Amino acid sequence: MAYKNKEDFKYSDEEMNELIQKYCNDFTYNASQGMYDPIHGRDVEIDQVILILLQKGRKNAMLQAPAGVGKTALCVGLAQQVVSGNVPDKLKGCRLLEIDLAAMAAGTASISEFQGRVVPLLKAIGERYGHPDYGLNILFIDEIHQIMPTCEGSSYKGLSEVMKPYLTSGALYVIGATTKDEYRMYIGVDPAMDRRFQQVNLSIPDAEGAFKILQAVRPGFIKHHGIEIPDEKCREIVRLTEKYMRKRNQPDKSIMTMDAACAYHVKEFGTGGELSEEAIYEMVSKEVGISALALKE
Repeated sequence: MAYKNKEDFKYSDEEMNELIQKYCNDFTYNASQGMYDPIHGRDVEIDQVILILLQKGRKNAMLQAPAGVGKTALCVGLAQQVVSGNVPDKLKGCRLLEIDLAAMAAGTASISEFQGRVVPLLKAIGERYGHPDYGLNILFIDEIHQIMPTCEGSSYKGLSEVMKPYLTSGALYVIGATTKDEYRMYIGVDPAMDRRFQQVNLSIPDAEGAFKILQAVRPGFIKHHGIEIPDEKCREIVRLTEKYMRKRNQPDKSIMTMDAACAYHVKEFGTGGELSEEAIYEMVSKEVGISALALKE
């Protein structure tokens, strides 16, 4: 495969790394520093994304799921597998970079000025594609529908037109995340974008799946709050959120409730001991507008 010599690069390694530090969140670096809780229950979807990334043609993945189901968490799980070396050789040493569109847009006065910040990053990554001295740089774009020209009110609309040439040439690997409705409204109507992505649908975890996810993330909350969280309290959190927070999705609503309940317990009773039922009922009560006593009964 032909590739540029390093001396022909328009952007040096230092310039590219500066762009990444300014405008990206490096999932793989953060994972190597142990900054994330373990990701549970997304092995099948992660395998799907890996299979897509290994392909020659449509090697871009589009994660589709409602808010709170774990689209970003899936990318974190993929980064953790990269760091552990549990990926095919082609993906070993790759970097999974979340583009911070808000940071790129900050201080810009026009869409063209914003796009002028994006292009150097795309060019720096694209010109290193296929070079044996560099691993892959995989870009993650959350709420990717916002870059489409038809997404009125978005500060990032039209960015898709800038990215299309790089997607066409195969110099970019992109993982996008959106909901099914927003994909259909903004991306699915653009054949050029639609055919460059393969869809990965994330299912909403059931109660048992949410419980297992709470078990997986529990050590981080125990360390942060300094209290124990037994299994029966995790199950009670899942039961209450399933019953009373029907407009929100698992596992986000259970994780959020566990964190809030632990904070309430520490505020009222201090550290040590185990998470109290009172704290759980109080936090669910505040969220759903039903008295804690009624929830308990």
